[in-house]
This record gives sequence, structure tokens and C-alpha cells, in this order.
Amino acid sequence: MTEASNWTSIRHHGLLSTSRLLNLAGLDGDERYDLERRQRLRARRLSNGAVIRDQLPVSPAALERCLASGLVPEDWYVELNRRAFFWLDPRRLNRQRRACGSSSQIVLTVDAHCLLSRYARRAALTPINTGNARRSPARRGRETFVPFDKWRESGWSWEAAVLQTPLRSPSHPPVELAIADGVEDVLDFVVDVRRLDAGEYFLL
Repeated sequence: MTEASNWTSIRHHGLLSTSRLLNLAGLDGDERYDLERRQRLRARRLSNGAVIRDQLPVSPAALERCLASGLVPEDWYVELNRRAFFWLDPRRLNRQRRACGSSSQIVLTVDAHCLLSRYARRAALTPINTGNARRSPARRGRETFVPFDKWRESGWSWEAAVLQTPLRSPSHPPVELAIADGVEDVLDFVVDVRRLDAGEYFLL
């Protein structure tokens, strides 16, 4: 799900990570540093017309309580901004839709099997909502992004071993599919496009 105003950019450039969108907008220096490595307290429209979301649910103070040793909040913002994310559960998508208020959204439903057949090497699965650190946030680190091939081989073992957290049950479903850099040819995998205006939610 993305801001409806991003549909033009997606048709021309694909579904790109925030960092790739900043490249397209030609941003560097202090402005880029702030957008890429600090919490965004509001959505921002870039010079190329693309809108990048706020990061209100991941404050620096909250991240300091849950990041793995050696990481600081700036590191986590970089990890988020270098990936494009897909929800795997429509209920979670609708929670985010509710948080977007009256802002119109576009929902792209993709064929995940076909997507992963082409992007497996850049794909990771997460056991949590990596963009939310409210309430009692789960411990997280770079290993929270479990490479797709490792997840197929051993579930969440890689995450648990490196982060030294309890091993999650094999039945624990992935929450997000994250693709490093983005999916330039995302339209090859889209099977449905829906616009959600104010008060509308995604229904299967």
C-alpha cells in the first residue's frame, strides 16, 4: 500500500525504496541525511512528486530500548529506508490504512511466487512490523530481516541465533516481505490495483 499520488512514479520507475527515491530526486547533503538517517515526523513530498511516509511509530527513544547491541537509531532508519515493503496479512494493511486517515491510498496485490522467483536474492522476511516500536517493542537488529533462502531452510533460527532471542515457533507467520532497493518491474507481478479513498478499506 502506498500513497495514491505515488502511482505515477510507480508506473514509470517501479516500486522503489526511500533511498532510491531520494536518488531520483537528486538529494544529498544535510537534507538527505535527515530524511534517510533521522526519524521523519511527517510525510514528505520530493521534488520528483513521490511521497515518503512519516516514521512516527519508530521514535529514537523507543528504538534505543529494543535495538541489538552495537546499533543506534540512525542505523535502523537506514535499514528501513533501503527496502521496499509488502504486507503479508490484509489485516495489518488495513491497520496502516486506518493510520493514514483521509489520505487516499493505492493497494497493489502481487503474485508473491512470481516475485520471489525473480527477487529471492534481494528478499527478506520479518517476524515483526519493523516500522513500529511502540508499546513493548520486540528486540531487533539487521538479522530481523531474515534472507528468504535462510527462512525457507530453517525458519526463524537465523534471527534467534544471531540476536540471541528465543526461537520463534515454525508456525509464527512472516509479517513483512522486504526487497532491498525495491522492485523496478513490479508491474510484472501486479494482479490487482485498488484505490482506497477516505473511509475505505481493503477487502478480499
